[in-house]
Amino acid sequence: MEIAKRLQGVGEYYFSKKLREIDELNKQGKKVINLGIGSPDLPPHPDVVKVLFEEAQKPDVHGYQNYKGSPVLRKAFADWYRNWYGVSLDADTEILPLIGSKEGIMHICMTYLNEGDVALVPNPGYPTYSSNVKIAGGVCMNYDLKEEHHYQPDFAQIEKQMASCTGEGAVKLFFVNYPQMPTGQQPVMEVFEQLVAFAKKHHLLIVHDNPYSFILNDEPVSLLSIEGAKDVVIELNSLSKSHNMAGWRVGVLCGAAHRINEVLRFKSNMDSGMFLPLQLAAAKALTLGKEWHDEVNAIYRERREKVFQLLDILGAAYSKSQVGMFVWARIPARYKDCYEIADEVLYQANVFITPGGIFGSAGEQYIRISLCGSVERFDEAIDRVKKSPSKSSADRRRDF
Repeated sequence: MEIAKRLQGVGEYYFSKKLREIDELNKQGKKVINLGIGSPDLPPHPDVVKVLFEEAQKPDVHGYQNYKGSPVLRKAFADWYRNWYGVSLDADTEILPLIGSKEGIMHICMTYLNEGDVALVPNPGYPTYSSNVKIAGGVCMNYDLKEEHHYQPDFAQIEKQMASCTGEGAVKLFFVNYPQMPTGQQPVMEVFEQLVAFAKKHHLLIVHDNPYSFILNDEPVSLLSIEGAKDVVIELNSLSKSHNMAGWRVGVLCGAAHRINEVLRFKSNMDSGMFLPLQLAAAKALTLGKEWHDEVNAIYRERREKVFQLLDILGAAYSKSQVGMFVWARIPARYKDCYEIADEVLYQANVFITPGGIFGSAGEQYIRISLCGSVERFDEAIDRVKKSPSKSSADRRRDF
C-alpha cells in the first residue's frame, strides 16, 4: 500500500525522530539532558486543576460537546482578549476554541488552500506551517527573516517573490508569528501596521500565531489590535505556554465571524468539542491576573540567565532582548553548521540542544535552547559541557 501523495515531501517531525535517538542513548546509561523542546515543566495554577477535578466528578459532563466550544470558554477568551490585548471580540461569533492551536494551523490550510495555492512562510519559522501547507496541497514560499533586519519581514523582497510566482496558484496565506519562534523577536506595532496594509493591498489572509506573548514579555500584543485587522487577519492563541497547559490542548482561533464559520466547516468534520470540564478549567485559567504571569516569568528569567551562561561556554552570540520560551543564538564560526555543534554537545556532553536548521535554511548557523527545566538541570548541563572533551570555552570564544 503506497502512502498518499499529500505526504510526499513531508517527513516525520524532527523532534519525534530525535527523541527516539535520545531514548536509545538513555538506555545506554547516558542520561541525556533535553534542552530542546518547549514543553512547560511547571504546573498550571492549583485553582485550574481544582476546577477540572470538581467538574469531572459531575455525572452529566461526559458527552459530546458543542463544536464551537462552551459559551463559558468563549466568553472567557473574549474577556481575556479585551483585558490583555485591548481587542474586542464577539464571544458568540468571533471565537473558536481549538484542541490546541496546532490543529488550527491545519484547519486554516485545509479551509483556504486549493491544490497549488501559495502560502508565505517565515524562514526561520515553526516547521508545522510548511508541513501543513504541503499536506493541504499548497506550495510554500519562504520569506527570510534576517538577524540584521531584527527578524522582521522585508516587504519589498516579498513583493518581488510574489511577482515572480508564475505557474503556481494564488498567493493566499501569509504566516507570521510575533513574539517570533524560534528567534524571540518581539512584536513591533509599526510592523504590525505594515502587515495589515500589505495584506489588504495583495488580498492575503494573515495567519498570526501568538502563543508566546506572555513569556518574558511585559506587554502582550495581538495583531488584531491594529485598526482594520479583522478584515485580513485570523489569529491563533494558546494556553500551552502562557498557563503551563501544553498537554491540556486548549487553543483558540480569533477573527471575523465569516472566517470563523469558514474554518468551522472543516473543523466540524474533523473533530468534536473538547471535554467540558477541561473547557471550564481553561476558562478559570483565563481569569488569572498579572501576579500569575509575574510568578512564572520570574522562574523563566532565572533559568534564562543559566542558558546565557551555557551559551557563553559554547562561544555563541545572542541577544538579551529576545522573549519567549527559548533562547536563539548564533554559533561560533568554527562549526560548519548548527547540526555539527548540536551533535557535538549531544554526543560529548549528553546534552540535547536544538539545531536552528530545523526551522528553515535561515537557521543553519543558529541553535535554540529551551527554558523548560529546573535551574539545577541547567547547572548540570553547564557542568557537563565544561567537562566535555571538545574545545575549551576560551578556544571557542577565540574561534567566534
